[in-house]
Amino acid sequence: MKLRLIFLCVLSLALGAGASRYIINQTLDSPVAPTAAGTPSDQPPTVQQINGKTIVVISPEAQRASHIEVTPIAAVTNQPSISANATIIDLRPLFDLRNRLASARADVDSFTAQAANSRAHYQGSRTLFADDRNISLKSLQAARSAMQSDNAKLQSARVALDDMDGAIRQQFGTALADAAAAPTSALFQRLRAGQSVVVRVTLPTGFGSTPPEDVAIDTVDGRTITAKRLSASPLADPTAPGNPWFYIADAALPANLHTSARVPTSSKPILELLIPEQAVVWYGGQTWAYVRTDQNHFTRHYVPPGNAGDHGLMVRSGFHAGDQIVTQGAQLLLSEELKPQSISTTCQDPPECDG
Repeated sequence: MKLRLIFLCVLSLALGAGASRYIINQTLDSPVAPTAAGTPSDQPPTVQQINGKTIVVISPEAQRASHIEVTPIAAVTNQPSISANATIIDLRPLFDLRNRLASARADVDSFTAQAANSRAHYQGSRTLFADDRNISLKSLQAARSAMQSDNAKLQSARVALDDMDGAIRQQFGTALADAAAAPTSALFQRLRAGQSVVVRVTLPTGFGSTPPEDVAIDTVDGRTITAKRLSASPLADPTAPGNPWFYIADAALPANLHTSARVPTSSKPILELLIPEQAVVWYGGQTWAYVRTDQNHFTRHYVPPGNAGDHGLMVRSGFHAGDQIVTQGAQLLLSEELKPQSISTTCQDPPECDG
């Protein structure tokens, strides 16, 4: 009886082990059922025609894998302007003329006092001579001669002063001449200290009679500084035909430096959009840029010709401020759009697609 019981136990264990091995083998050999028809990351980029526009469709996962990056388009307020020739004026002749002007003014003051004294002396002598000839005729004649000589010296000093003032105005214009003539001039003190410079800006002939109040001067280190209008320049730059005007800039720039000035052509600023350089791609001899319209869709937009800015193209149409423009991966999108493939056509607004 015990032997039969032992035999049955051994047989049950053997059968259980065999059944377990069979189930495991069946499980390993059977294929795993798919859990989904495909995740978004498995879907390749596609090109669709939506409402007449070619759209490149790329999933967010594929965008990250391809390092596609976007940035919002920035709106920039610009002042319409033109470029003009500009030259930093050497002011040493002005300083020399001012010193000579001061000397001429001192001579006028001295001879004015001297002429006044000699006139008074002559008038006194004439009174004495008329009063029963209390002085000799010779003394009266000497007093009159001294008065006439002093008046002549005064007249000569005044002519020299006027000539000196005219020389300054003929070379440096009204504003600088007035500053040089003033005993204390803040403008002249800044110029003497090297804190400011005078710039001759030559405006185009057809620019107009009234130049702008401010212009931007380009410096040698790539910066721009603001210069304010002083007066018309009596002397022109022989290398730059046009209408020369003097401007003053609070900066230290070397004399005789030839540079350029940005001259505004209108007082009204213009709102423009900055298309970054890295966003622009060339196709068909024209410039384009991609805009992401939603999470998955990219549309190619024509970039109209615009002014070249410091970091891209400035345009006024074709885009909107805040548009998500592709700044990395634009060439990849263009290649995907132009790759031969079957393009699906859908419509976001079915009533418009009826027909």
